[in-house]
Parts: sequence; structure tokens; C-alpha cells
Amino acid sequence: MSEKIIKLDDINYAIYKIGNWKNKYKINQIGLSNEIPLTKTTYEHVISSMNEIRNSEFEINGNKVNGFIAIGYSTSKNIQEMPMDKLIELEKEEFENIKNELDNLEFLDPKGAIDLDNEDYLIYKLEKECHVTKSKPANQFTLDYHINEIKRIEDSLN
Repeated sequence: MSEKIIKLDDINYAIYKIGNWKNKYKINQIGLSNEIPLTKTTYEHVISSMNEIRNSEFEINGNKVNGFIAIGYSTSKNIQEMPMDKLIELEKEEFENIKNELDNLEFLDPKGAIDLDNEDYLIYKLEKECHVTKSKPANQFTLDYHINEIKRIEDSLN
């Protein structure tokens, strides 16, 4: 075991469990992942990321859309084939569903701590680069899972 202990309220780490969302998602990348936030700090990071993505504005075929739609559109043929008005409607519905799910999660006690080197939780080190927060797997278990999860999400988009 590592001697590195992480406090559960440490804003430099995001901690997740592997699980499933209650709803099914096609566009919202948070909902496409099987990573469920386990700490209030991680929840706040996820909400901030979702808001940043939604507040980003792009133009697709003459329509102004948010970042979730733009990412989905650029990565999935299924999304590209949907009428834009239906896509916009679906994104709004998914956003509300994932927000409701996030708002109803139970979190680990923020006064607790965990060992960095474990296989019970996915742990990401959060690093600020310019104005963007990057998540980097903080242990081998998380790195292995992360690689497989990215592949699974890519496959599900097509």
C-alpha cells in the first residue's frame, strides 16, 4: 500500500466509484461514463465542468448549440443523423436528468481519508492548465479503468 493518504475533501482530487446511472444517455458525456462521484468536492467539479460545457457555444449547420451537442455531433454518426431540434431537446432532457441524479447522490464522509493506491475507487489528480482543469489518473487502477472507459464510450457513440 502507498503511504499517500488523500483527504476526502481535498479539492486537488476527484474520487469516483464504478457504477451505473439510473437513466440512459446519448449526448451527455458525464452520463455516458460509468464514473459516479463519491465526494462533495468531486460533485462540485462535475457540476462546474457540465456548466462550462453547456455554456460553450458552437455553430453547426447554422444552429447555435452548446458544447454537449457539439461534442456529440462531432463524435457520433447517430447524433449527426438526428434533426437538430430533437437533438437540442434531447440534450436539455439529459442535462436535467443527470443533474437530478447528481443532486441525489450519497457522498463519502468529507472528514474521512483514503489511500491513493487502492482498487476500490477511481482517483484523478486535478490540475489547472491555463483556465482548464485536467483530470489525470492518480494510480494504476484508475489509469487502466480510464483507458478501457474511453474505448467503451467511443464504441457506444457509433
